[in-house]
Amino acid sequence: MARRLIPSLNRVLVEKIVPPSKTTAGILLPEKSSKLNSGKVVAVGPGARDRYGNVIPVSVKEGDTVFLPEFGGTQVKLDDKEYHLYRDEDILGTLHD
Repeated sequence: MARRLIPSLNRVLVEKIVPPSKTTAGILLPEKSSKLNSGKVVAVGPGARDRYGNVIPVSVKEGDTVFLPEFGGTQVKLDDKEYHLYRDEDILGTLHD
């Protein structure tokens, strides 16, 4: 269902990544260490237009892992999955391995 939702203008649909609450050895991690605000880009809009009508493309693409602000975005629920819509300029950066 999420693939059918195409964000408008310069919006980005993100599925937040929930970090593990314990290690593979079974050690429970404190709540503070599990508050990484990252997500995977599911869909992107076509981009916004400048005052001359030229399209300004979105800076991320589907499949990118992005760093998100602590607050903001619009929560969207599709097929019992939770997603968030952000404007392209609200995304803080792209995470690389």
